[in-house]
Amino acid sequence: MADNTVPSKRDERIAFILLAVLLAPALSVAIVGGYGFIIWMSQLVLGPPTG
Repeated sequence: MADNTVPSKRDERIAFILLAVLLAPALSVAIVGGYGFIIWMSQLVLGPPTG
């Protein structure tokens, strides 16, 4: 069953708000937090960086 409806301007605006206002910041926080967690865990296992 094919749904060939064309999205309206309102649908596009809602999708943009969802992606730009909610998803992008949440994804950015998750990526930076995940990277920080990886660095933290690697320092617990391998020791602090030597310089």
